[in-house]
Amino acid sequence: MVTPFLKAELTAAVTSLGYTEGNKYFKDQYCLEALKDLIRYLRRDDDTLGIRRELGQMKLVQTNLIPIICEYHSDETLFDVVLRLLVNLTNPTLLLFNEEVPTDKVTRNYYLQHVSHLQSYKPILASDKLWVVLTDKLKLLLVKEPEDRLEDDKLLTERILILIRNILDIPITPEDEKRTDDDASVHDQVLWSMHLSGMEDVIIYLASNENERHFCMHVMEIISLMLREQNPATLAQAAAQRSLAEKQKDTEELVAMVQKESSEREARYKKMTASRSSIFRGTFCVKDVKSISEKNLIVHRTLTDGKPIDFHQNKVAKRKAKNRMPLPNCDVTRKSTLSIRLMLKEFCLQLLNGAYNSLMHIVKDCLIRLKTQDHDETYYLWALKFFMEFNRNSGKFRVELVSETMSVGLFHYIQTQVQTYSESITVDKKKAAVWSRRLHVALRAYQELLMTLNAMDKYGSESIRKSSEVLKSNVFYVPEYRELCLVLLLNYKETQHSLDYLKDLVETNHIFLKLFEQFTKGKRHLIVQNKSKAPQKRKKAKKKKSKSEETSTPPPTFDEIAVEISSALQEQPTLTDDIAPYDAASDLPMDDQNNCSRRPKPIWL
Repeated sequence: MVTPFLKAELTAAVTSLGYTEGNKYFKDQYCLEALKDLIRYLRRDDDTLGIRRELGQMKLVQTNLIPIICEYHSDETLFDVVLRLLVNLTNPTLLLFNEEVPTDKVTRNYYLQHVSHLQSYKPILASDKLWVVLTDKLKLLLVKEPEDRLEDDKLLTERILILIRNILDIPITPEDEKRTDDDASVHDQVLWSMHLSGMEDVIIYLASNENERHFCMHVMEIISLMLREQNPATLAQAAAQRSLAEKQKDTEELVAMVQKESSEREARYKKMTASRSSIFRGTFCVKDVKSISEKNLIVHRTLTDGKPIDFHQNKVAKRKAKNRMPLPNCDVTRKSTLSIRLMLKEFCLQLLNGAYNSLMHIVKDCLIRLKTQDHDETYYLWALKFFMEFNRNSGKFRVELVSETMSVGLFHYIQTQVQTYSESITVDKKKAAVWSRRLHVALRAYQELLMTLNAMDKYGSESIRKSSEVLKSNVFYVPEYRELCLVLLLNYKETQHSLDYLKDLVETNHIFLKLFEQFTKGKRHLIVQNKSKAPQKRKKAKKKKSKSEETSTPPPTFDEIAVEISSALQEQPTLTDDIAPYDAASDLPMDDQNNCSRRPKPIWL
C-alpha cells in the first residue's frame, strides 16, 4: 500500500520533472534525477501495484513522459531513462499478476484500475510525434552493422520494440468507445500513426533480415497485435471502391435491422392495446387447472400470443455454478475504416512477398530449439492461419508465398500441440479456459492447412497438384492425423470449449472428409495401417490312448507273482546280532532313534 509519506515523495518527484507552457514542454534541472527516483520506486512496488496506480492517477505518462520524449529525444541519456520508465509503466496487467486474473474482490479492483489507467494512456500514445521519434531512433540503430553495434544499442532497440508491443497490447473496450464499424477506433489511430511514421517498413525489414533474427519473436508479437481485430478474408478483398457484393451486404444488414426494430415496436403496441374491455383486460380463466379454491384458475395476463402458461416466470432462476457455465466466445473482430484496411492490406502483401517464409522459418527454428518464452508458439500458429487465409482470398492464389508452412512436418507439429493443449485442459483445470483458447488457435491453423490443400487442387498447376497429392497421401495414411478431428469431437465439453471452437471443429472435420473423399475417388484405394497382434500358437492336445492299446499291455497278474510270495513267506529269516536298539554315542535323543533297529523292506514289498 502507498503510505502518505511515499505519496508525498512521488508527488515531489513528478513535480520535479518539468512543466508545460503553451504547446512546449520545459524540463526541470532535476528532471533526470527525478526520473531515476521514479524507476527506483517502481522496483519496490508490491503485489497491489500501489505505486503504478498512484502514478496513473497523477497522469504521469500523458503530462510528462510523452512531452519529454518528443521534445528532448536528442538527449540520449534522458531518452534512455524515459524509455525505460515508459516500458515499465505500460507493461500488460496480466503479466504483472503472473498471467492470472485475480478472483479476490479487492485484488480484482486493483487489476481493473490498472487496466483503466493503461486505456487512458493509449490515446496519447497514438501521437504522431512519438512514433516519428521511435522510428527515427530505430532506423539509426539498424543502419549500423551488427558487428559494430554496442550492447547498449541492442538494449535500446529491444526496449523500443517492447514499448511498441506494450502500446498495441493495451486492451480494447468497444463498449466504452461506443464506435461502430467503419469508424476509426483508438487502436486504428495507433496503426495510422505507425503508417505515417514509416514504422511498418522497419518491421518488414526486421522480419526479412537474417542478421536480425534475435528480434524475431518481438516482430511476430507486434504483427499479431496489429492485425488482431481484422478478418483476413475481409482484409484481402478490400478495394479502393466498394464492390457490389459489399454494398448489397450492407443494404441487407440495414434492412434486417429496420425490420427487427419495426417488429419490436408492433409487439409493444399490441401489448398496450387489447380487444377486450378495459375492466377485464388481460383476465381470463384456465380450463382444467384448479386453484386453491378448487375452481378454475384465474390468470391476469395480456393474451397476445398462443404461448402456454408458465407458472415459473416469476420465480428466481437457479444460479448456475461457474464451473458448469458454458465458455464464452472471446474473439473480437471489427471492420475498420477503408483507409486502415487498405493500409493493412498493403502491409500484409509486402510481408507475404518479402518476409513471410524467412520469418516463419526463423521462428520455427527458435521454437524447436526452445529459445523462446513459454506459449510463444501461439503467435506462430496464429500467423500461419492469418497469412495463409489472406493469401487464399487475395484473388490470386500463390502457394510459393507460403511454401515454408506447407509440409508434413508442420502437420506433425500442430498435431502434437493439439494433443498437449487437450491434455492440459484436463490436468490444469484452473487454467482450462486459457488452454482452450490455445487449442482453438491450433485447430484453426490445422483447418487452414486443409483449406490450402483444397485450394492447391483447384487453382494450382500440375506440379502443385502433385505436391498436394504427396502431402495428402502422407496425412491420410497416418492414424494420428486421420483421427484428430474425431478425438476432438469426442472430447468436446460445453464448459471447457466455446461455441466458436465447436463450429470450427465441425467445419474442419467436413473439409477433411471432403478431401478424403476426393483422394479415394476412382481406382485408388487407401490401405489403413493397423497394428496386428501376433497369432498365438495353439497348444497340441495330448493324444488319449485307445482301448486297443490299453488291452494290449495289461498289468502283471497275481498268478505270475504267487510263487515268489509263497517262497518268501515259508522262508525262516535269521536275526542278526549286530543290530542295536539305539546308538548311545549319537546326539539324537532316544525317541528319535526308533528307526535304527528296523530291517530294510524286501524288494517285493
